[in-house]
Amino acid sequence: MVFLSTVADYVKVTAPDGGQFDAYRALPDSGSGPGLLVFQEIFGINDNIRGICDRLAGEGYVALAPDMFWRLEPRFERKDESDMETCMAMVGRLDFGAAAGDITATLAHLRAMPECTGKVGAIGFCLGGALTFLCATSARVDGRGIDAAVPYYGSAINSMLGKADDLTCPTLFHYGNRDPFIPAEAIAEVEQAMAGKDDVTIQLHDAGHAFSNWDAPSFYDERAAAEAWPQTLAFLATHLKD
Repeated sequence: MVFLSTVADYVKVTAPDGGQFDAYRALPDSGSGPGLLVFQEIFGINDNIRGICDRLAGEGYVALAPDMFWRLEPRFERKDESDMETCMAMVGRLDFGAAAGDITATLAHLRAMPECTGKVGAIGFCLGGALTFLCATSARVDGRGIDAAVPYYGSAINSMLGKADDLTCPTLFHYGNRDPFIPAEAIAEVEQAMAGKDDVTIQLHDAGHAFSNWDAPSFYDERAAAEAWPQTLAFLATHLKD
């Protein structure tokens, strides 16, 4: 799939402890709009993630995808699931504490961009689903967090449920009910942790893991992806667009 935006390039974000890292940026035709942080899968900022940013820009959002592996290997990128061992090793080496700081720095950068009109959300897939949850529960700039979150099948979310009380923005979780990496018990655990939160929705799809990744043939489920995407867009429009 190919999606185009008026501007698609990389910008530099300054890390809180020094250094700079790249973030892929896609702007809408209008040149401005609500902001969206886009968090990568284990494959890095690849064609799939750039395509998602471009697609979101086509919907009127200023999309920014930070390179979350920059401390390990800047601009690490794999096309698909053909090098899973290397990608999983990268995740195993990821310092989530440092990642939280990088996420906050990226949120501050996006909010400061003149193209960003105010509200900012986050969306992420697989590893990025967990990073989206981390963003929603920990990233604060001048005391303000993001305005909406959409984590897709984030398996590491379950290890972060102690921060559930810090999830204060509207959130839409997507899961596949045949996901070998996130069994039904794990989804039930998330549901229990989110009980009582009126602005949280957990959407189940008849699919496996990474069903939205059109660049990974063994994972991609076109029907489930086509079902989840309009739900995502409607949710984001409700909470990010005036």
